[in-house]
Amino acid sequence: MLVTEENIEQLAWQKMNGLLPAIIQHHKTGAVLMQAYMNSESLRQTLTSGKATFFSRSKQALWLKGETSGNFLIVKQVIADCDSDCLLIACQPLGPSCHLGTESCFPEQKLTKQNFLSQLEQVITERKNDAPENSYTAQLFGRGTTKIAQKVGEEGVEVALAAVAETKDDLLGECADLFYHTLVLLQDQNIELSEVMTVLQQRHNKT
Repeated sequence: MLVTEENIEQLAWQKMNGLLPAIIQHHKTGAVLMQAYMNSESLRQTLTSGKATFFSRSKQALWLKGETSGNFLIVKQVIADCDSDCLLIACQPLGPSCHLGTESCFPEQKLTKQNFLSQLEQVITERKNDAPENSYTAQLFGRGTTKIAQKVGEEGVEVALAAVAETKDDLLGECADLFYHTLVLLQDQNIELSEVMTVLQQRHNKT
C-alpha cells in the first residue's frame, strides 16, 4: 500500500505499541541504507516535510535524520507491506546514512551487478561539475553534447565489430565502454536511467 497522510491510521500500529519498523532503501540503487522505527507522528512529519523523521526508542522522542549531521534522507516514496505493519521508504540520501560515516548501516551488503549501473549513474552525476583535468568524465561534459554523442556512436560500432571479429573479452570491454558513455550522454541531457527503464518496462508490458 502506498502510504499517504490520508491513510496513516490504516496501518497496524497496535501490533507494536504504536511503532512500526521502517526500512530505508536508496531510491535508485535499491541498497538498504538503515532501519529505524516510526510512530504515527513521525510518519506524518516525514510525509509533510519530505525528510525522514523517526522515533527514538532510547530517547522516547522524534528525531529528524540529518538534523545534526546534515545527512538528511529525502523521501521519494513510502509503502507498507501486505500486513501494514512494516514500512519501506525509498530515499535519496544526502551523505552517509550510518552514524559511523558509511553509506549504509549494512556495509557488508553487495549490490547486484544490475544495480551497479544506477550507482555508476550517481558517480557520473557527481563528476559533471568536477575540474576537467581531474576527471575524464568531466572532460567529456566539457566537450559538449555533439562530442559525447559522437563517442557513443563510435562505441556502438566497436561493439558490433567486436561481436563478429574479436574475442569475448573484447566484446565485454566494448559493451562496458558503450554503457558508460551512454550514461554520460543521458546525464548530459538531464535524463535519468530510470526513465529509460520505464520505457523498456512499458514495451515489455505491451508484449
